[in-house]
Amino acid sequence: MYAQSIWLAKNIAANLILPPSIFFLLGGIGWLLRKRKPKLGKSLMTLSVALLFALSMPIVANNLMRLLEQNIHPLQPGDIQGAEAIVILGGGVYHDAPEYGADTINGLTLERLQYGAYLQRQTGLPILVTGGRPEGGTPEGEMMRRTLEQDFKVPVRWAETRSFDTAQNAQFSAAILKAAGIRKVLLVSHAWHLPRARIEFEKQGLSSTPAPTRFGFVPAKRTDFDIFDYLPQARALAKSYYALHEGVGIVWYKLSR
Repeated sequence: MYAQSIWLAKNIAANLILPPSIFFLLGGIGWLLRKRKPKLGKSLMTLSVALLFALSMPIVANNLMRLLEQNIHPLQPGDIQGAEAIVILGGGVYHDAPEYGADTINGLTLERLQYGAYLQRQTGLPILVTGGRPEGGTPEGEMMRRTLEQDFKVPVRWAETRSFDTAQNAQFSAAILKAAGIRKVLLVSHAWHLPRARIEFEKQGLSSTPAPTRFGFVPAKRTDFDIFDYLPQARALAKSYYALHEGVGIVWYKLSR
């Protein structure tokens, strides 16, 4: 119960300081101050709109991802040498999926499983999947195991099912792997998630080689001006959200060390 309360508090706090909540928070404060302190109120409302516009532009979202992923590169054959297992991190749950009549993995997790299955076929390494159930129901790790074995026809050696976040993914996965004598892993997740995830796994004494999928920043082949890079898009705002979420997580880790 305590761990679940901590998870809930952290997620509420993160949602308040990240888009889109931060726009409503700034705009709302500005609106409340518009009569008592009109200059400040107007400035806050203008700032909220400006931030919404900027973070919704593909050029801004892509560059935020570029900063986050600058040291993350596609896995090369030589990177696999010495790896003893593949760890696939959960990315969330699709609750009460009407087409399945039950909870199942969401799109982010499915993308990670797809690449993890590909790597397993290439390397033959055993797989560990990791993800708990902070919101109740079937643990994400169990749903990940079921998807890999039933849909991808790939075996899963271990399923970690107690974790609520990336730090616990690393903590509980490390305990399982060390008990099996494993010290070096291929760490599968989205490219934008791996900088923070790798920090957590190294903290637990595991050597982790990033095995990224679905890069947020892909260098454009064209060099000419494209007006759509500067027009607000929902997909760009979502990309900015993920980049800022990971950035805040990295800063929090460094401050709490």
